[in-house]
Amino acid sequence: MSALDAVRFGPDGLIPVIAQAHDTGQVLMLAWMNRAALTETLATGRVCYYSRSRQALWRKGETSGHTQRLIEARLDCDADALLLLIEQTGPACHTGRQSCFFQSLRDDPVIAPHPAAAGTGAP
Repeated sequence: MSALDAVRFGPDGLIPVIAQAHDTGQVLMLAWMNRAALTETLATGRVCYYSRSRQALWRKGETSGHTQRLIEARLDCDADALLLLIEQTGPACHTGRQSCFFQSLRDDPVIAPHPAAAGTGAP
């Protein structure tokens, strides 16, 4: 059995993927992969996702230059989610922030830190 055969893709052929900085442990983003995206990522070491909105492969950094290099891929205990330990070049989020997880849910409104704190790793 190959490593790909162990992965349990959902009924839509996708699996959720968390990208985490290998050196700091910061969670950078959540995305999706299909079998082709995972195959390409494992073969090339450059992270490729599946864009649900475009219905196509999305090679991270293809237009922005903010690439992700795969350090290690880990499968969760149920084999239905992936954790990618990556080396991020530039911000991971399309908003220009280092992480997509910059909004804090509190009692009332969603609180987003000032954009100047975007590259600091601060929540």
